[in-house]
Amino acid sequence: MIGYAHRLFAALGVVLAASAASAQLPDFTELVEKNGPAVVNIRTVARVSVAQGVPQLPDLEEGDPMLEFFRRFFPQPGPRPGPRSGPREREMPRGLGSGFIISSDGFLLTNHHVVDGADEILVTLTDRREFKGRLIGSDRRTDVALVKIDASGLPTVKIGDPNKVKVGEWVIAIGSPFGLDNTVTAGIVSAKARETGEYLPFIQTDVAVNPGNSGGPLVNMRGEVIGINSQIFTTSGAYAGISFAIPIDEAMNVAEQLRTVGRVIRGRIGVAIGDVSKDVAEAIGLGRPRGALVSSVERDSPAEKAGVEAGDVIVRFAGRDIERSSDLPRIVGGTKPGTRVSMQVFRKGKTIDLQVTVAELPADRPVARRGADTPRGGTANLLGMVVSDVPPEKLKELRLRGAVQVDSVDGAAARVGVRPGDLILAINNVEVTSAKQFNELVAKLDPKNRVLLLVRRGEQSQFLVIRPSDR
Repeated sequence: MIGYAHRLFAALGVVLAASAASAQLPDFTELVEKNGPAVVNIRTVARVSVAQGVPQLPDLEEGDPMLEFFRRFFPQPGPRPGPRSGPREREMPRGLGSGFIISSDGFLLTNHHVVDGADEILVTLTDRREFKGRLIGSDRRTDVALVKIDASGLPTVKIGDPNKVKVGEWVIAIGSPFGLDNTVTAGIVSAKARETGEYLPFIQTDVAVNPGNSGGPLVNMRGEVIGINSQIFTTSGAYAGISFAIPIDEAMNVAEQLRTVGRVIRGRIGVAIGDVSKDVAEAIGLGRPRGALVSSVERDSPAEKAGVEAGDVIVRFAGRDIERSSDLPRIVGGTKPGTRVSMQVFRKGKTIDLQVTVAELPADRPVARRGADTPRGGTANLLGMVVSDVPPEKLKELRLRGAVQVDSVDGAAARVGVRPGDLILAINNVEVTSAKQFNELVAKLDPKNRVLLLVRRGEQSQFLVIRPSDR
């Protein structure tokens, strides 16, 4: 009897221990029930000319036996036009992504890269209703886009405060990885203020994020959206344990500007900057690595007029300390153009106070919206890029002799970090002068050899190495 009681209490102890352990594990069911209905699936469509990659029917009269031959062995997609008809287009699926509704009247947030270049945006709710989305505005620099659907009484998410996020806390992502609607994954916040972009300190997590999750919400245990899932770190193209989310406060600020003025207004002062290393800080007497090291100052820029010189270290701007170089463009970008602010620079062992009037950062060159009567700009080259000429006035403004702009990118170039909007300055140390010349140089490349690109993004230039055969 004693042995039986002992075994009974031991089994009971195991059950209680298991119950206690399970009680400590988070329960995500309420979060999903609350936020899931406000998460949408986004499909984008591009109109592609039949002429691209599809043999065309020859210009023959109806009844000609050769016309029937071509129709039989080279079938044409879509409605069959009559002889001598004009150019034809067909709709091609372009991509999948996610989004979430922020107002009951149909405004929703997603990523810029989800909707960039799309001719049609299709939004599907969890109740299977489908709407055509209207792009209100999109910002490449922050990768945020605002889309509107014509509906009312929609479920919405609750917006949280990413500044209160703690490393180690549980979070979930809801989205459509690989097109699988309303998929939930969970993890923890791995780091805050992770520097991976021009204007944003990303939230890093270990939540599983895959293609199709882009644009979906990152939700904390209070059921609040604290970020937009945007990027992953990967060497293979698949999830590798590290994902990044755009802080929701930054995204909402961008969305408000897109909704009210149709674009994001940012400040600029006209300097190229870099990090201050420990050795440099010690050598110039700064003490510890901090601030933004000025490598060059644009002619006639606000910084030049204020007296900033190459070699200065900007340590304070508009009353805020500059700890990392990446802090400066974020603070300057958030300053209203026309505002006169104080700035401190460290120069030759001394701190100098300057006054600078912030100017407006030029907007990205908009990509023209394509309609049914507008042909596409070009086809991807060996590197997976579609490029276009940069207007002479922009080259003059950027003080460049030549460059081409990346309009779209895929394959090998995308995997090494090339993005739409980047400027290609040189290929294998040959200066780029036009889209035609660039494509001619690419056409002569050996796919087995590596290619060196000089790429400019914003104020910074960097070298990227691509192997075309990895496309």
